[in-house]
Amino acid sequence: MTHGRILVFGSFAALIVSVFFTSGITAQPNTVQQIVPGVWFREGDIKKEGHCNNIIIEMKDYLIVVDANFPSGARLAAADAKKLSSKPIKYVFDTHHHGDHAYGNAVWTEMGATTLAYVGVAQEMKRYEPQRWSETNRPDVKELNRATAEPPKQTFDKTPFVLDDGTRRVEFHFFGWAHTRGDGFVYLPKEQVLATGDAIVNGAFNFMGDGHVANWPKVADAAGKRKIKHVLPGHGRPGGTEIITGQGKFMKEIYAGVRSLIKSGKSADDIQKLGMAKTLEAALKFSPSSKNWIGDGLAGQAIVVHEEISQKKPHGEIAGGK
Repeated sequence: MTHGRILVFGSFAALIVSVFFTSGITAQPNTVQQIVPGVWFREGDIKKEGHCNNIIIEMKDYLIVVDANFPSGARLAAADAKKLSSKPIKYVFDTHHHGDHAYGNAVWTEMGATTLAYVGVAQEMKRYEPQRWSETNRPDVKELNRATAEPPKQTFDKTPFVLDDGTRRVEFHFFGWAHTRGDGFVYLPKEQVLATGDAIVNGAFNFMGDGHVANWPKVADAAGKRKIKHVLPGHGRPGGTEIITGQGKFMKEIYAGVRSLIKSGKSADDIQKLGMAKTLEAALKFSPSSKNWIGDGLAGQAIVVHEEISQKKPHGEIAGGK
């Protein structure tokens, strides 16, 4: 999205919230669910607090938390982790750079944890911060009294990065540019658990502004090639591989649908009008299996795709440069 069109749909944070508020998934915010022994899924309260989900993984002598969350979400996740285990939190993995997944970094490092991410997360932070940090109106961010977001303390560029203490193997993967240029996945091969961040979500939670929509289905396909029983998304309820399949299909169909509209002469403004008239979903010709990912943010998503196709480059490059 160009800067001007971002302003049409509000600020970066407001655009994400407009997408998040449309999910039909039955939420169970601030609850913790054991997925397999020693692995828990904590559902964030996206509607009221803007929090992402967290995953807590127990190792022999320590815990790993997936996603730093916003500062207030970080504190809630840390409190729940302490209820589950007396072991210290050693690593917190940022699946990507967005505030609801990484702005809590400083909270975790002050607790003694090491924040960890694929190197692309740190690069995205350099690209977009401190502007997004300074523009947020969140009290929990303001109260940290910092000039910008804290980047991950440890990064890796060879994938997978592995933590294996003899009791559990945890793999950290990068499969390519989808939601952001730094999308990280966490895979537990023995337990067949995949944590996906926002590259795979379960519901109408897809913010595409920093994404590469054309490549997104390829990332979903690559992630799904492992043996997987449990998919733990960055937003929405946990499930199985149907979440990966559905996410990829939605991305393929919105891309194909917008390309068809472009061929028929439709502009980005035309797409916005179709959205306001509530006729855009039909015009994009989604299959019934994609409905789970369709929400009130559809027009903004379709405009992102329109700009990506028209300018022949990933939308994240349009928004943030190379």
